[in-house]
Amino acid sequence: MKTTPHQTSSHGHLVIIGGGEDRKHDKAILARFVELAGGPDARIVVITAASTIADDMWEIYDQAFGDLGVKQRFHLPLVSRQDANDEAKVRMVAEADGIFMTGGDQKRLLAIIGGTSLDAEMHTALKVRGACIGGTSAGASAMSGHMLAQGKTDLLPQKGAVSLGAGLGFLHRVVIDQHFSERQRLARLLSVVAHNPYLQGIGIDEDTALIIERGRGIEVVGEGSVTVVDGRTMDTNIADIRDHATPELIDVRLHLLPAGSRWYLPTDAEPGNRPMSPALREFLETVTKRNPIS
Repeated sequence: MKTTPHQTSSHGHLVIIGGGEDRKHDKAILARFVELAGGPDARIVVITAASTIADDMWEIYDQAFGDLGVKQRFHLPLVSRQDANDEAKVRMVAEADGIFMTGGDQKRLLAIIGGTSLDAEMHTALKVRGACIGGTSAGASAMSGHMLAQGKTDLLPQKGAVSLGAGLGFLHRVVIDQHFSERQRLARLLSVVAHNPYLQGIGIDEDTALIIERGRGIEVVGEGSVTVVDGRTMDTNIADIRDHATPELIDVRLHLLPAGSRWYLPTDAEPGNRPMSPALREFLETVTKRNPIS
């Protein structure tokens, strides 16, 4: 279906949550999502396609968004690709100010919506209308062009320990992992970067969100931190070792951005913004890049 969404002044936001966000108390992350979507008057659609218990997931977020004063909140249940190409369901996304993807299995989520009309409409919502797209746990992992599909969580990185799949592509040249500190997933993210040094790895803790404003900058909200693993300058022997062996990884960069971190590109910096290292600036330029609609 074709739509003619109106252009807005918003750059569009991604709210990428590491899972386990507070849904019962102050709901700081969900409240920020609502704010970026336009406040209590916003139309918010909840996509539960990643979960096999969609109704239970909807009940949780219906209650949470209701507690935050959102009156126009809608469940978008999707169990097949036919659903994701249904004109009425696509129209719900076309009319939404905020689109939220719940947790579950990111492979299931992509199998249902990847490459469909609903997928295309989500890109239009973000890039043309300036909508806010949020995702938690599996919904977070699915946001990048390269998606972490599966992998072990041993204490050391290993050759062949992880595999990637195609994600939704709201941002590129990164891969996202969630429940990061709680499930000790640094080794898993290092394994990804060792195999794919052109990707920067982003690990997001539970009850923590990386918020990206397209073309401008980032902020971290919640209770934990965001870890960035950058292997673009590293030396590694991963091509020469056997499967399941631990590679040498020399000169890997790691950035830790705790809750409260806010960084903006220099052209749009707020007054008093701190000097930015070249490595951090490259990260911001990567994640905030305004990619064309695909």
